[in-house]
Amino acid sequence: MPVSLEGQLVVAISSRALFDFEEENRLFEAADDHAYMQLQLQRLNQPAPPGVAFSLVHKLLAFNAGSPREAPRVQVVILSRNDPVSGMRVFRSCQHYKLPIERGVFTRGESPWRYLRPLDAHLFLSANEADVRGALAAGVPAARVYPHSARAQAGHPHEVRIAFDGDAVLFSDEAERVYRREGLDAFQDHEQVNSQTPLAPGPFKPLLEALQRLQRAGSETMRIRTALVTARSAPAHERAIRTLMDWRIEVDEAMFLGGLPKGEFLREFEPDFFFDDQTGHVDSAAAHVPAGHVAAGVANG
Repeated sequence: MPVSLEGQLVVAISSRALFDFEEENRLFEAADDHAYMQLQLQRLNQPAPPGVAFSLVHKLLAFNAGSPREAPRVQVVILSRNDPVSGMRVFRSCQHYKLPIERGVFTRGESPWRYLRPLDAHLFLSANEADVRGALAAGVPAARVYPHSARAQAGHPHEVRIAFDGDAVLFSDEAERVYRREGLDAFQDHEQVNSQTPLAPGPFKPLLEALQRLQRAGSETMRIRTALVTARSAPAHERAIRTLMDWRIEVDEAMFLGGLPKGEFLREFEPDFFFDDQTGHVDSAAAHVPAGHVAAGVANG
């Protein structure tokens, strides 16, 4: 009987997002891939340090604990520009950290995002902006990880914590376009007038839906906690909340910051990952938490 990933949360991730390969990557960029391959082969038995998305992946895979092997709830697949030889070290590192990751696609410098289609992935994390943009254009939630982001805190070992920006991430960039075209007052008026009209979905709505399904399936040991962290403030907050209600999606926390820097608020929430469409917000967040840039919407045109 053919194997199927149907009904599972599928996360595709590059090797640089999962592990800290920044030293090796500097060699790759300065020389050629043969020198890089040789270094990775020399370090085959040396586990790579955890990368920026390691905590997120480790905790999501913990949802499979106690479930039958033939029916895991979460699948993580390596989707990497690495060569197959370097891929051996990636899998060796997974084994070292007891990450049950069995599938991988290694494309030796070519863009791997096209393989997201047969995976039907709910999320793609990569350090390569072109690959992230290709994935988003294909309709897959995707973010460019900041490899030098702060690593996730260890204070919530049984809880996957994920924080999302609103406009151009969970929601469409409709309101953001009004703000950029006409200013803050026009934005507030527009959102108040349309408070009863749900916003169109943004690129990350499918991921939030998949996380909610995973949460509702239940686990004796793991939970999911989500937060909306947005520059919106009252009265524009209402449309965001009503949109989530219309989608029948719940978030655990909502922060309407009215333009305050997000980083210190995220530091207190302690997410395993934060997604935002504006590089300024990602820079603010990355000093405190794992963060990724969603290259979508008018801010990234």
